[in-house]
Amino acid sequence: MTRDPRGLAGAWMRFQHHDFAEPGPALAPFVRHFWAVEWSYDEPFRQLIVPYPEVHLTARDGGPPEVHGVCTGHVIKVLEGAGQVVGVAFRPGGFRPFLRAPVSALTNRTRPSADVLTAPRTALANVAAVEQWLLELRPDRDPVAEWVAGVVEQVAGDPGISRVDQLAKRCDCGVRRLQRLFAEYVGVSPKWVIRRYRLHEVTERMAAGTAVDWARLAVELGFADQAHLARDFAASSARRPRTTRPATRARRSADRLQSQHGVVSSG
Repeated sequence: MTRDPRGLAGAWMRFQHHDFAEPGPALAPFVRHFWAVEWSYDEPFRQLIVPYPEVHLTARDGGPPEVHGVCTGHVIKVLEGAGQVVGVAFRPGGFRPFLRAPVSALTNRTRPSADVLTAPRTALANVAAVEQWLLELRPDRDPVAEWVAGVVEQVAGDPGISRVDQLAKRCDCGVRRLQRLFAEYVGVSPKWVIRRYRLHEVTERMAAGTAVDWARLAVELGFADQAHLARDFAASSARRPRTTRPATRARRSADRLQSQHGVVSSG
């Protein structure tokens, strides 16, 4: 399924309303943010969901919640009529203490939350209800999960990190151990995480609307060449990097919203 042309110029922002909320101190070690999306469409809309190394939990229209593992490629979901989704973006590694099993078991999968968590006592119709449910389920803090989250934050914040051995050296951790920890806690490999955040850097450059030397940027971000960068970018975002036309203000806003929040409408 191809990307909806209405989303290519940020037009989807006229039909959707997004809210985000930070977790309280008790859930902050596990949760990056809570989010809610409402939409209204006269005809079905194909929503692009960009992959990030985060597990999401969603409840659509007050229905039973679902757990979404990390997707290794972009996903298109169809939104019809009017509806809403409330959800949770867990920190990388932050769902492992709830799951008590390797997060890689969820990769590229969606499962009813009842399969992996205690079912909520009430409908999860808003962020407050979701937060209360997670507080009831809250596990003990896991120092390894928090260490892994910190490693992912290093990758996200430093465009100079482009190889797994480079990251392992910075973390004073062997490559194989780092790979095992990422499979256990994040659900994807450190190589995938590095590549994903380097593609995020591409999105940021595009959102800025300034001219980009794509061949030079590809080398800077650790890609073999410009063609390699373009293939990986298309796989993750269903479009090719723009090479000439500056972004419009609406497009920049849309790019930044998706790059900052990843699966903003996963329901």
